[in-house]
Amino acid sequence: MIVAQSYKGQTIAVFGLGRTGITAAKSLSKGGAKVLAWDDMEASRDAAQADGLTLSDLNGADWSAIDALVLSPGIAHDKPAPHWTAQRARENNIPIICDIEIFAKEIAARAPERRPVIIAITGTNGKSTTTSLIGHILNSCGRDAQIGGNIGRGVLDLEAMHSGTHYVLELSSYQLERTYSLRANSAVFINLTPDHIERHGDMAGYRAAKMRIFDNQQTDDIAVVGVDDESGQHLATELIAKNGRRIIPISGSRALGRGVSVINGKLYASINRTSVEICDLRKARALDGQHNWQNAAAAFAAVQGLGLDPEQIGKAILSFGGLAHRMERLGKVLSVSYINDSKATNAEAARQALRAYRNIYWIAGGVAKDGGIAPLATELAGVRKAYLIGEAAPAFRSVLKKQKIAHKISGDLRRAVLCATRDALSSGDDDPVILLSPACASFDQFKNFELRGDAFRSEAQAIIDMFEAEKAKGHAA
Repeated sequence: MIVAQSYKGQTIAVFGLGRTGITAAKSLSKGGAKVLAWDDMEASRDAAQADGLTLSDLNGADWSAIDALVLSPGIAHDKPAPHWTAQRARENNIPIICDIEIFAKEIAARAPERRPVIIAITGTNGKSTTTSLIGHILNSCGRDAQIGGNIGRGVLDLEAMHSGTHYVLELSSYQLERTYSLRANSAVFINLTPDHIERHGDMAGYRAAKMRIFDNQQTDDIAVVGVDDESGQHLATELIAKNGRRIIPISGSRALGRGVSVINGKLYASINRTSVEICDLRKARALDGQHNWQNAAAAFAAVQGLGLDPEQIGKAILSFGGLAHRMERLGKVLSVSYINDSKATNAEAARQALRAYRNIYWIAGGVAKDGGIAPLATELAGVRKAYLIGEAAPAFRSVLKKQKIAHKISGDLRRAVLCATRDALSSGDDDPVILLSPACASFDQFKNFELRGDAFRSEAQAIIDMFEAEKAKGHAA
């Protein structure tokens, strides 16, 4: 754990006792702060007490004596309406922060030569894959790299820092809007599409929150910007005009005169006036699709200035195993592959998988987001048949019917997998793919997307095992 000593002697309120809240409370307490920890949910309070925290009901607290409020990132401090703790903090001019800000102050308090390297990643899509890929590259190249933030462990739960540590942090807009002091040696901004509008008010507010990742950078720091969309192109131009740091544009689809890009599946770096081929991403076992090529370009750009051998970086990229539930390859039955993309909880996320494969037997549905799958109408050319599950099935059926895409309402995931397997095996298609990319939240049938993906994995594995057993019998005979 990173012990937060910057708040020693201060009284800090911590509201929201999930993963990051409990860790923040422990870190602050160990560092000498007086911590007032609370949650409105009894189950969360019970879990926190079982984890060793002493609770203080903030409803009856003397807010005039509180120096800062650590508010869980998932709880609104402004839009659509401020939480009651945020309202109390504002009435008493108390700063509202998150665990990332505590972490940032701990780094700033160290002498420059003793500070760790900070690589921070944000964007609407691809954050987790890029973050994990960067961590994998660094560890593969012999560096001490730890991954945290909005993925895996809370940032204050990471191991204590030293000058050789590399912290690779996925940062959400919710975290960034409450972070003021973080200096990222490499700041990665992958892309920006509409999301979390209710929380930020509009796209301008959402963009402003994401842009905070570049705050506090200095002239020797790196800003990596995805330019495959118009907003990224404008951002790169804006940062170049400020001329306050080194800007590296990245693209997963087109050549760049300067930057890191993917051309016909090959990753090239053109940073120091010469173009160097790094690796052939078509050989990467876990980076299917143009969006993942952009993630690979971002990862290379983020680490290329750390003194690593480009050839070793390329080898590490190709050996990356990928993330569960993110276009995760589960295995094959004959020529049929099973792909778990349960993390695709909206149409924009599902778009990437639909673009990455052909001859798709698509499992979709659940609790639809605004617009459903209507935005995917132009992405369905590779879909041979769709299998619809959950409450969104009737609405999705209407869209598919208009697009003349074969489909059936399967209802539940198990039936969808069995039907898709039967149809794919009998199709005669080249390398068909059974793709779970629901374009929906999971809450009608599963507690979260992870459990939905785990269920898909279990169903697929049972079929794979059955075929393997039959094959073994045939060889034995």
